Amino acid sequence: MTGTAQAPARRQRLPWWRPRRSRWAQYVALAVVAITLVVGGVWLSRTYQRVIDYPDRPGVGSTEPIAVEVAKGASFPQVLTQLIEAGVIPDDEGLYFKLFVLHRGAAGKITAGAHSFRGDMTPEQVLAELVRPQRTEETRVTIPEGRNILEVADILAVAGYGDASVILEAMRDPALLKELGIEGESVEGYLYPDTYKFPTTATPQQVIRRMVEQHHKVYDNLKRSHREALEELRKTLGWGDREIVIMASLVEKETAAKHERPLIAGVFLNRLRFQSFQPKRLETDPTIIYGCTAAIKKSAACQQFEGRIRRIHLRDPDNLYNTYTHEGLPPGPITNAGKAAFEAVLAPKKSRFLYFVSRNDKTHQFSKTIAEHEAAVEKFMRQGAVGDGSAAGAADPGAE
Repeated sequence: MTGTAQAPARRQRLPWWRPRRSRWAQYVALAVVAITLVVGGVWLSRTYQRVIDYPDRPGVGSTEPIAVEVAKGASFPQVLTQLIEAGVIPDDEGLYFKLFVLHRGAAGKITAGAHSFRGDMTPEQVLAELVRPQRTEETRVTIPEGRNILEVADILAVAGYGDASVILEAMRDPALLKELGIEGESVEGYLYPDTYKFPTTATPQQVIRRMVEQHHKVYDNLKRSHREALEELRKTLGWGDREIVIMASLVEKETAAKHERPLIAGVFLNRLRFQSFQPKRLETDPTIIYGCTAAIKKSAACQQFEGRIRRIHLRDPDNLYNTYTHEGLPPGPITNAGKAAFEAVLAPKKSRFLYFVSRNDKTHQFSKTIAEHEAAVEKFMRQGAVGDGSAAGAADPGAE
């Protein structure tokens, strides 16, 4: 049986206006994409223009002044929250302002203090006010040489930096002492006497840090110019910076006559260095007074101290600051010394003197032997003198 091959059936072509169902989906998708691109483009264009115009666009708030206090150390997000809550920045523009400030790199330049804004200010004006340098109100405070921490605390209290007891507590704060790298029970000896300008808003801790910084600045300069003296003290006495601070405080309290300080320092150093001088007691009255007034722990004899050294105080072994009963340096500084006292320790006047006693005119009589010294003590006592810290143990003849 023969036959012809049947031709394949022709696919019926649809008119162009009747696309297949799959193409309808494609057209719809293309239309959606096109519309999205157009809408997105319009949105981006408007957003871009809004961003461009944003820094100079006035706010819609009140023209009345708005006071905002920026706390010291406040972060930019905290400041932005303050501005929104105060009505300086609209809540819905917080992100814009944040991006604007970050773009300018000004987030870390905002100044603490009182700022004044208005609700109609432009972002540019708001930022300018935020970074405006603040005029700091300052108080001029003078700390004289030879004042201990009790006296310095009183001076700072009068200047308005808190109650004296609170300031003194900060001066003895172990955490602050550790931060400042200071040994001992207080900052005694490290509050450099000078005239300062402290911000009126400064805390006791900030004031103390500033004074200690000044001490290190002055002392470090002296160390650089007296390297040989420092090395000599290290070799002969085993001293470091702490011991030099203590000795400078003794020199500071012993005399107000600057020309005598190198000689006073020399006498103290002779007592510690000369092998023939035994026991190595410095025997200086100001150390007793400090132990009975400014030291945290006070002996039974010091409990009876009424401003005048008596025999009970001279013989008191429980007062660790008593250089009549303890050899060498006291456990810590007894005052805050000035530059001249430090220079005297680092450049003492060489002599063979081992004793000195007050002449009653704010100067001293120096002696090489105990016999010479006792004669000088007798002479000036007859004139009404009482050894005001003579490095010889000249006791008040009226002491009990």
